[in-house]
Amino acid sequence: MTKFPYLRQDFLASIVVFLVAVPLCIGVAVASGVPAELGLITGIVGGLVTGLLPGSSLQVSGPAAGMTVLVFEAVSEFGVAALGVIVLMAGLLQLAMGFFGIGRWFRAISVSVVEGMLCGIGLVIIAGQIYAAAGLKAPESGIGKIAGLPGAFTDALGSTEALISLAIGAGTIAVIVLWKKLPKAVQSVPGALAAVVLATLATLAFSLPVATVEVEGLLGVIQPPGTDALGELAGPAIWGTIIAFALIASAESLFSAAAVDRLHDGPRTQYNKEMIAQGAGNTVCGLLGALPMTAVIVRSSANVNAGAKTKASRVLHGVWLLLFAAAMPWALALIPLPALAGILVHAGWKLIPFRQVVALWRAHKGEALILVVTAVSIVAVNMFEGVLIGLALSVVKTAWEASHVKLEVIDKGAGPIQAYLSGNATFLRLPKILDSLESLPQDRPVELDLSGLHHLDHACRTALESWAERHSATGTEPVKVTEPEPEPAPEAEKVTAA
Repeated sequence: MTKFPYLRQDFLASIVVFLVAVPLCIGVAVASGVPAELGLITGIVGGLVTGLLPGSSLQVSGPAAGMTVLVFEAVSEFGVAALGVIVLMAGLLQLAMGFFGIGRWFRAISVSVVEGMLCGIGLVIIAGQIYAAAGLKAPESGIGKIAGLPGAFTDALGSTEALISLAIGAGTIAVIVLWKKLPKAVQSVPGALAAVVLATLATLAFSLPVATVEVEGLLGVIQPPGTDALGELAGPAIWGTIIAFALIASAESLFSAAAVDRLHDGPRTQYNKEMIAQGAGNTVCGLLGALPMTAVIVRSSANVNAGAKTKASRVLHGVWLLLFAAAMPWALALIPLPALAGILVHAGWKLIPFRQVVALWRAHKGEALILVVTAVSIVAVNMFEGVLIGLALSVVKTAWEASHVKLEVIDKGAGPIQAYLSGNATFLRLPKILDSLESLPQDRPVELDLSGLHHLDHACRTALESWAERHSATGTEPVKVTEPEPEPAPEAEKVTAA
């Protein structure tokens, strides 16, 4: 026992994480438009491969609701056969980013963009899974899903089967929400698992006419990338999806790592090693034709709260998933699809950062605007482009705020007018600077003092020189310009002979 001092705690935690993971792995797979077993395979790889590698000791990886929208779009466009190639290449990209030390740079991504991404994903998941709960086909686009909801409810009201299906989905959500109000002893069974079991029992007991999970068997769904799928790499279309998979999976994993680190006092996450671990996991998932993986905050927090101390808990959870998938595939066929839809509606709701939006709006309206624009862009366009729009907006906002410049004009009524520029003079503030300078009297000499500037970009320098020439061309004295002081060069390192 001295070699494994925390075996008991890790063993018990692994059981809890396994019970949390089962319904989520299956639900994410079904919502992504792929066989349910592929979600279990990704969960198994997350435990047995990523779980064994260094990076974040208590973080648990597997298929994530946050990737559902992106995977569904990829499967719709390229087919299930190409999913393995996309995940494989995304995993190799993650490995490269980890080896080149790019992992830690993901911490520089604006939190409002990440929250906006999760919000947009949550909205699309909720809208899409309401159709699934009613047994109806959802429109392709995010806007179409939301706009079509009134019509979908009208159709459901005219169908007894749709109403029964909706009732199972709603009941599943109710059980998950109310489960947290039950005694702690009862809550040792995860609410999502309890909801699925109760929905399955109700469906069987009353012979309800609802769709259930289609089972193909664990080995039957494994589809390594074939030559046709690999041939897709010759076209540019698939590379945008590959980059989106790599970047979004990495961002979600590393932000999850930061959140998990706040939950425990153990070793901190090593971001580049965690990126390599995620890349290795996704590479294996790609070779098996499975779903992409990310670190998942729900499973990770369950792992910490259950008392896990080492990575053994997440590895064991992968073992239990493997045993379940191999020994009890028949159990999957009993699960009603509307119950899984209910789990994902609840998961989508948890992705929407209601409190953060309110807090951001009070303290930083610009950041709140970026969050909302990112979310709306994901719903209106697609996942990848929505995130790019959010990142671009964040960069523009940061650049605008960083280019604070102050122009102070002193006119004593006689002699030259003195104009002092301080701060950061960039092209973003150029219109304001020129408006102020051009409003100065043309028949008076001007002394322009730039010594207070920390930064003067090329566009501003050129514009100021042009203004000085124009002002001097009217016959007044040439504008006297005091240049900003150059930054001191770094001292050369002293080399001491050995």
